[in-house]
Amino acid sequence: MALEGVEKAAKMLKDGSRAGDALENAIMAVEDYPFYKSVGYGGLPNENGEVELDAAFMDGDTLSIGAVGGIRDFKNPISIARHLSRERFNIFLVGIGAEEYAHKNGFERKNMLTERAKKIWDKRIREIREQNLSPYDGHDTVGMVCLDKNSSMAAGTSTSGLFMKKRGRVGDSPLSGSGFYVDSQIGGAVATGLGEDIMKGCLSYETVKLIERGLHPQEAAEKSVYELTQKLLQRRGKSGEISVVCMDNKGRWGVGTNVEFSFVVYCEDDNVPKVYLANPHGSKTLYSQASQQWLEEYLRRITSPIV
Repeated sequence: MALEGVEKAAKMLKDGSRAGDALENAIMAVEDYPFYKSVGYGGLPNENGEVELDAAFMDGDTLSIGAVGGIRDFKNPISIARHLSRERFNIFLVGIGAEEYAHKNGFERKNMLTERAKKIWDKRIREIREQNLSPYDGHDTVGMVCLDKNSSMAAGTSTSGLFMKKRGRVGDSPLSGSGFYVDSQIGGAVATGLGEDIMKGCLSYETVKLIERGLHPQEAAEKSVYELTQKLLQRRGKSGEISVVCMDNKGRWGVGTNVEFSFVVYCEDDNVPKVYLANPHGSKTLYSQASQQWLEEYLRRITSPIV
C-alpha cells in the first residue's frame, strides 16, 4: 500500500530532499488514500465506530521523536508527529491533548471516517454476531525507513490500529523502540502486526542493535522476529502476527515476518520502487518481486464495492 508514496519520496530524494521530508510526504500519500483501511482517511474504527489514529516520526541524526496516539478528526497524523519531534518536552501526546496541540498548530481538521469504512464496520459487526468471530481482525501499519544522499535517516509509522479496538487502545506503532527506531549512524527499523505482542520485545530497537553488532539487515530482521516469536510461544503458548522491515546506513535492507504474504516496497538508486511478497520459511524469510498481475488484483480487491 506504500507504492505510490515511495514513488513520490524517491523523486524527492533524487532532487535532493532530506530524508525526513521525503518520508513524511510518502506516509501522507498513504494516509490520504481512502481505500487503505488500516491507515489515515478510511481507516477502520474502534468498537464505538470512531477512527482513532496513531503515528510517530524519528530523526536519525538527532534521535528526535514525536508521536501521537488515539487522535481523532485530524488529517495526516504523521505531520503532527513530526511537528512534535521538534519540541524539547511533551513529544508524545494522546487523545484530547494531541487534538488540542494539532488545533493550536494549525493542522487540518477532517472527519476521517469514510462511508466505505462505516460499511465495513457494520458488516463486521454482523459477522461477529452471526458467526461468533473474533472482533480483532485487521491490523496493519504503514512504516518506512528513509536514507538520503547526505546519509541522514528518518523513520515513521501511521495506523488506525487494531480493528474494533477498545477506545483509547494504543499499539506499538507510536512507541519508540517497538514500532520504530532509527539512528543515522547505524540504520532503522519499523514494525507491523499485532502491537500487543510486538511491544513485548521492543522489536525495532532490537533489530537496529543487531545491525549495529554487524549483522546484515536481512539477518537482523529474521533474528529479531523469530526469536521474539519463539519466546512468545514458549512463555505464552501463542504469538500474534509480527513483521519488521529495516535498512542500514549503507542502504542495505531486510525483512522478517511470521506472516504469510507480507509485502514490502523498496526503492534503490534506480528510483524504481519494487513491491516484494515475503513469506516465513522456518527461521528465514523468503521474498520475491510481485507480478503486475498481483498488483492489479490487489488494487481490484481493496477498491471493490462493499455489500
